[in-house]
Amino acid sequence: MPDIVSPDTRSRMMAGIRSKDTKPELIIRKGLHCLGFRYRLHDKNLPGKPDMVFPRYNAVIFVHGCFWHGHSCHLFKWPSSNTEFWRTKITRNIELDKEHIACLQEMGWRTGIVWECSLKGKYRINTEEVIELCAQWLQTTDMTSIEIGGQC
Repeated sequence: MPDIVSPDTRSRMMAGIRSKDTKPELIIRKGLHCLGFRYRLHDKNLPGKPDMVFPRYNAVIFVHGCFWHGHSCHLFKWPSSNTEFWRTKITRNIELDKEHIACLQEMGWRTGIVWECSLKGKYRINTEEVIELCAQWLQTTDMTSIEIGGQC
């Protein structure tokens, strides 16, 4: 199936997609900051450059886009054009995510993932609830990981 926009338009659209400071990431950052949590952003010295690093809590949080990280939710759908490219790209992103999480946990870091679908879409959770879940997890040292997604 051909693309519905021209290659130039598609290129412009794809160039506008950010990897840092996305809307979901900013929502989580602002909410946790208002609750008094302090963090470092995109630490290049850690595997996967986590979106937020909380040294005091020995924890990191990734805010993943459902499409780019292949989440099994209503926001993710395999593209119908250029399928081989997208399957390779998204599958590799999933593999890298697993590798980064495993490496961080081996290093002693607690890992959290907040999926985009928890903040948008028809199965989203209340934003304050997502932020509160993150805050509770950060303060609870007996949980090594957390994954927050939309309600199915």
